[in-house]
Amino acid sequence: MLDQKLIRENPTSVEENLSLRGKIFEISHIHELTIKKKEIDIEISCLQSESKKLSKLIGMQISKSHDNNSPEINNLKKKGNEYRIKISEFEEKKRILEKQIHNEIDKLPNFPSKDAPIGKDESDNVQIKKWGNPLKKNNLESHWELGERLNLFDSIKTTKISKSRFVTLKGNGARLERALINFMLDIHSNNGYLELMPPVLVNSESLRGSGQLPKFSNESFKCSNDDLWLSPTAEVPVTAFHRNEIVDPKLLPIKYVAYSSCFRREAGSYGKDTKGLIRLHQFNKVELYWFSDPSKSLEAHKKITADAESILQKLDLPYRLVDICTGDLGFSSSRTFDLEVWLPSSQCYREISSCSNCLDFQARRSSIRSKIDKKNTYLHTLNGSGLAIGRTMAAILENGQLSDGSVKIPDALVPYFGSNFIKTT
Repeated sequence: MLDQKLIRENPTSVEENLSLRGKIFEISHIHELTIKKKEIDIEISCLQSESKKLSKLIGMQISKSHDNNSPEINNLKKKGNEYRIKISEFEEKKRILEKQIHNEIDKLPNFPSKDAPIGKDESDNVQIKKWGNPLKKNNLESHWELGERLNLFDSIKTTKISKSRFVTLKGNGARLERALINFMLDIHSNNGYLELMPPVLVNSESLRGSGQLPKFSNESFKCSNDDLWLSPTAEVPVTAFHRNEIVDPKLLPIKYVAYSSCFRREAGSYGKDTKGLIRLHQFNKVELYWFSDPSKSLEAHKKITADAESILQKLDLPYRLVDICTGDLGFSSSRTFDLEVWLPSSQCYREISSCSNCLDFQARRSSIRSKIDKKNTYLHTLNGSGLAIGRTMAAILENGQLSDGSVKIPDALVPYFGSNFIKTT
């Protein structure tokens, strides 16, 4: 959430910052609402001041008079009651305005960082570096072809269970998924992250706090009889874990790693990546999340990205690091570094982690603060996949395929998987 005071005092600056996203944001209607609210705040303050003065005057008159019901005192009491009625009326107007303002500001995305490359869409993203040696051969199998031939998962039968865009992992497929989850959790836990396993059902306030609502309501699955949604990412419950708290500054930075199943409608993506593990309605992910002192979040952003990178390096998966341009940033992010893993069958890099610094955007929406320099200050939040499990499996299958039809398991994963190869059974 953007700062309401900034919108009231400098709406032009707000519009200019938002326009870096490549769209025009017109906020005059929100600005007018914030001005009205400020005027009401002043009116309430004046009325309360006058009411206090009147109460003192009534007290003085009563102490001087033996008759508490004298005409003069009764007139003063009547005036005092009129003040209370007016204050109550203005406070009701204020409550209505505050709800309107919050509903409107909730629709506005975060400011892009001044350090993010300026651009309109993903074509303007900037590659920072490449790592590893991409496999480039002819007649390579895709991960779904490998999966079907090696009997690792079944999409067809799964449609009887749910619908398309879901998958049932089998045998070595389920074993590989479990191995990857445990491998990633162990690496990150040993690197100073506290492991959480949050609920997959989250309430609307949790989604709003992380920036998923109201913008992405059509992307999530909702329970019809409860205020509960299937979580689209562990970022949502982990953000809400400290909602409405003042965090002890001695605990900062707080670093969490959370495994969870994630659920997304993938609205508007029909026809894209319909085969395999890339774009499913349900998938598993290991999420990294930081609550940081605002003065240290830029360095924290580099560190959380490096922690996600370390998984790709340990698995010997070629990847590239990309600086996301202003027009391609996520709703809550101020700056994002994407990690894109190499998929040999399509001869391209595909996103496997987005590491984002949201500054105080989510903390303001969720009221997460800490007393820093004797002042309650909104914390900065950062998140990144460490990594998306299905896409990691796809990358291992494609990059590890051998001429005899088997797949080599990365050395670092062998102790978790229990074998060096996946072979045809």
